[in-house]
Amino acid sequence: MVDDDLELERDLGEATIVYDEPDEGTVNKTVPNEHIAYFQDHWIIKTDEDEEGHDIVRRIPAQRVHYVERSVEQFEEEVQTVVDQVQSFAADLRTKIPVGGGNSGEKERPEPHRISIDRDEDGDSSR
Repeated sequence: MVDDDLELERDLGEATIVYDEPDEGTVNKTVPNEHIAYFQDHWIIKTDEDEEGHDIVRRIPAQRVHYVERSVEQFEEEVQTVVDQVQSFAADLRTKIPVGGGNSGEKERPEPHRISIDRDEDGDSSR
């Protein structure tokens, strides 16, 4: 069980995202760090909650974002998180796509099966 007071004391910093909105022009929005994420070429921002307590989010295509600026406790921790994510992604790819040189681990392809066709003097195939 998580203590609500402990959760309130933990400040994860803020993020400011600057992006183009079709109706509003350039928008500058600041949210808590835990309310913004990057996923599948989109920035996702928690904007509100509905009556049932479900999060309402806005997905902003990466090409509409000018920049995202975050405050973090230590820059090294933020960079290490990115490095860990890249290494994890690379490991996943290696398990899905065989990588390596030569024939190591690859089965040799069998020779194609050849069928000879006898032809008579007129060039017709015999049956």
